[in-house]
This record gives sequence, structure tokens and C-alpha cells, in this order.
Amino acid sequence: MKNTHSIFSLSSHLLRNKLIQGTLILTIAGFLTRFMGFFYRIFLSNTIGAKNLGIYQLIFPVYSICFTIYAGGLQTAISKMVAEKKQGDNLGILKSGCSLSLFFSCILSFLVYRYHDFIATRFLQTPECGSLLCILSLIFPFCGIAACINGFYYGLKTPSVPAISQLLEQTVRITAVFLIAFLYTAIKKAPGLSAPVTCETAVIGICAGEIAGCLFNMCNLSRSKKDPYTKKRQYKKELLTFSIPLTANHLILNLLHSFESILIPVMLQKSGLSKHNALSIFGILTGMAMPFIQFPSAVTNAMAVLLLPAVSEANAGKDRAYLSKTISTTTMFTLFLGISFSIFFLLCGPMLGSVVFHSERAGLFLKQLAWLCPMIYLSTTLSSILNGLGKTHLTLMNTICGLLIQLAFIILLIPRKGVYGYLSGLLLSQLTTFLLHILSLFFTFRRLCARHG
Repeated sequence: MKNTHSIFSLSSHLLRNKLIQGTLILTIAGFLTRFMGFFYRIFLSNTIGAKNLGIYQLIFPVYSICFTIYAGGLQTAISKMVAEKKQGDNLGILKSGCSLSLFFSCILSFLVYRYHDFIATRFLQTPECGSLLCILSLIFPFCGIAACINGFYYGLKTPSVPAISQLLEQTVRITAVFLIAFLYTAIKKAPGLSAPVTCETAVIGICAGEIAGCLFNMCNLSRSKKDPYTKKRQYKKELLTFSIPLTANHLILNLLHSFESILIPVMLQKSGLSKHNALSIFGILTGMAMPFIQFPSAVTNAMAVLLLPAVSEANAGKDRAYLSKTISTTTMFTLFLGISFSIFFLLCGPMLGSVVFHSERAGLFLKQLAWLCPMIYLSTTLSSILNGLGKTHLTLMNTICGLLIQLAFIILLIPRKGVYGYLSGLLLSQLTTFLLHILSLFFTFRRLCARHG
């Protein structure tokens, strides 16, 4: 009975912790969004076909790169600065961030809209993507504003608003596409419509979801209490100083992943495989095995979003005890999660590959990639802590070191060792990044302790 009481007391204490509460809220929202997206993807594949689904997927690297530039780093910067200001000029920080995001997003929106055919033909090598990029470019300003407001609420430790916004976006996206399909069926192939759902319809669904999420965030912001501490000053310089290294970090990641998508199949062919076999292995590895390995990261990603402002606030207040406790607790939890899923994939990987994907090779990749779990999950947590301590340049340098190793293995070892050259490079790259994050955090925290006495 005593042990049971202790367990309930511990559980109650954890649930009262704002970081734990926020992580649970964002994790639940993330899982629900992924669950809805899973069935939505099945619907799209059945209605627009595999080829058109592939064309639709090709626009997302452009979307991701643009988002990184006009909102990725700014969202994190707003979250950090709002957390540090406490009851300071929070609305001033948000307004400065929104104006910067609006400026960059309008420029990128114009460029993508103006040169959509050039981007589709020269970079994506698929002219059919031109019309999709043209539609997609129109929502960049809405995405930027929504992301800035999300960062504002993360800094205030109010993750319920971004969580609801995330679910609303997905719901409106799916509903819009279903509604168009229903209207098409109801009016029985009206002139100008060639199919119930097309690639353009799917992109219109994205636009509807993003606009709905932005409007929801703005309505919540308008209903919130006015900030009595507003000093009516600009924070653009501070936001840019913090966000530029983060933006560069995310941009490098996006560019590398886009480059890998082209380079890996080419290098697999140099190892002696046919083009068909090279693309098949690449598809199994990146489309089946890696998403399974990364699925539990919904928990660590949610924690990382809220961990950054929590660390920033403790660091600004020189609360060394809370900072140490937060770092140790989240790191141990992430390590436990990583080891647990590593064991799970080692034992059940082959079965999952056969049952879920009907592919023995996918099961083999799951088993081989299982060792990555602790490093992938911990790297996310550690990079968020370092960013919260203001060491964005360290996370950037550490990530670049890991990526250079991965790129070297792709170019040098895949032609000689095949796909195992890539797997070896991926393991060493993640291990290097993880160890560099650990060392960076150790020396940073030691300097903070010495400075604060």
C-alpha cells in the first residue's frame, strides 16, 4: 500500500509539472494529427493515384525550405525571448517577429509564384509541379504569422493553443478535400473537373488548413489580456541574432535531405544495382523503416518545443537548481525512451517489416537502425537545451560535423559497400552529433555554474 501511495504521489507531482503537462498535450495532438494524416494519405493514394501522389510529394521540399527561412528560426527565437522576459514586453517581441516573418514570407511568396515553372522544371525536374507551387506560394504569409503566434504561446507555456491549432489545420485540410470530392460526385462531373480529387485539390486543402490555423491563432491572441508592460520598442535585431543560426541549421538539414534523395539512388547504382533495385531499396529505407524509427520522436519533439523556453527562463533567472533538475530529468526520460524503443525494434523489427509492410528487407533495416533510437531522441533534447542556453552556434556546428560525415559516407562508401555504407554513415553521424552535444552541454553548464557561483 505504501508503494502504491508513493507511485500515485509521484504521478500526481509529474502531472502538475508544466513541462510534463505541455509535453503530454503536444504529444497527444501530434499523435492524433499523424493518425488522421495516415488515413488521409490512404484516401489520396486511392483517389489521385500513385503517380500524382508522387508529384504532390515533390512540392514539400520547396515548402519546407521556404518555411525554414521565413518562420523556422523566428518561432524558436520568439519562444525563447518571451520566456526570458516573463512579464516583460511579450507583445512587442511577437509584433517584431510577425513583421520580420511577413517581410520574408511575402518575398518568398512572390518569388515562388513568379518562378514556379522554373523551379518545377529545373529543380524538381517535374513540370507538373508548377501549378501546385503557384497555389502553395499564396499561404506563406499565413504560415509565418501562425508559426510566430505558436512560438509566443510556447514561450508563455500555453501549448494548448498551438495543439488545437495543429488539429484544426489537419481537420480543415481533410474536410476541404472531402467536401470537394463530395461536390464533384454530387454534380456528376461538372465542366472543368476531370476527377473528384486532383493534386491541385490536395494543395487547396493545405491552404485551407493553414489559413484556418492562422485565423484561430489570431482570434485567440485578440481575446487574451493586453500586456500592461509593453514598452513599444522593436526586437528585430535580437530576434535575428538568435534565429539566423537556427535557420541556417534547419536550412542545411533540409538541403541535405533533398540532396540525399537524389544522391543515394545514384550511388547505389554505382555499387552495381540496377536503377529499379536502387530506387526500391531507397524507398524501403526512407519510406518504411526510417518513419517507423522516428515515430516515437513525436514525444521528444513535443518536449523539445517546451524545453527551450523552460531552460531559457531558468537561465535568465540564474536558477541553477531548477536548470540542473530540468536537464537531468528530461535527459534521463529521453534516454529511457530511446533504449526502450531500441530494444523493441531489435526484437520486433523483422516481424513489423513482414506484417506491416510485407517486406523482409524493411524488417531487416528496422533491426539495423534500432541502434539509432537513443542517439536520435537524445540529440533532439540536447539541442533544445543548448538552444535554450543561447548556444545556437554550437548546435549548428555539431550538426554540420555530423552531416559532413554522413555525406562523406554516401559518396565514398555506398559505391563500395552498397546500402550498408549508408547505414554505417548514418550511425557514425548520429553518434558524432550526440557526443558533441553532450560535450557542449557539459562545458556550457560548467561555465554557467562557475559564473553564478
